[in-house]
Amino acid sequence: MDSIIFDLDGTIWDPIDTVLNAWNSRIKEHSLVKRELTRTDFEGTMGLQMQEISKKLFPYLPEEIRVQVITECCNTEQGYLKKQGGKLFHNVEEVLRLLSKKYKLYIVSNCQDGYIESFYEFHNLGDYFLDFENPGRTGLSKGENINLIIERNNLSSPIYVGDTIGDLNASRYAGIPFVYAKYGFGQVNEYDEVIEKFDDLVALF
Repeated sequence: MDSIIFDLDGTIWDPIDTVLNAWNSRIKEHSLVKRELTRTDFEGTMGLQMQEISKKLFPYLPEEIRVQVITECCNTEQGYLKKQGGKLFHNVEEVLRLLSKKYKLYIVSNCQDGYIESFYEFHNLGDYFLDFENPGRTGLSKGENINLIIERNNLSSPIYVGDTIGDLNASRYAGIPFVYAKYGFGQVNEYDEVIEKFDDLVALF
């Protein structure tokens, strides 16, 4: 193993409370949106791409309005994340520091362009990661973005750490081992390794 590629939401941090505040502040301006969103709403969207999230959260809106709402919410969200960040899982920075001494670290997340940069900016963790990718930049699936990272960085034996069935499927698509972050948002029954907390990565590797 020469490298570790991480999912972000539900694996490294929990951004939901900040994102929820950002989105609810924005959707108040749209009369067609029926209600404020809840944490449960967002928990059910973890691991999905933006177009899937918009359909799940606002299925009753016309597509044109839905695209407008999701775009405005995402733009507002980045500002909130840069100022407030999210909740890092226990001991994240220390674990990343230790792992980065032995392995090359990367992030591939199903998020919009600028999201990972906001995570880096608030929590000052960007120096631990050598590269990142997301569908907001490429328009590709998570599995395809994992392959981009592998090819771009000439990785020979990477693994992927994530918390959802989508992360498992992306790992299988890329043909690399999957480590299930059981403490995250998803339920996954198939994996190559499992961790109960982020700290477990140190003992595992």
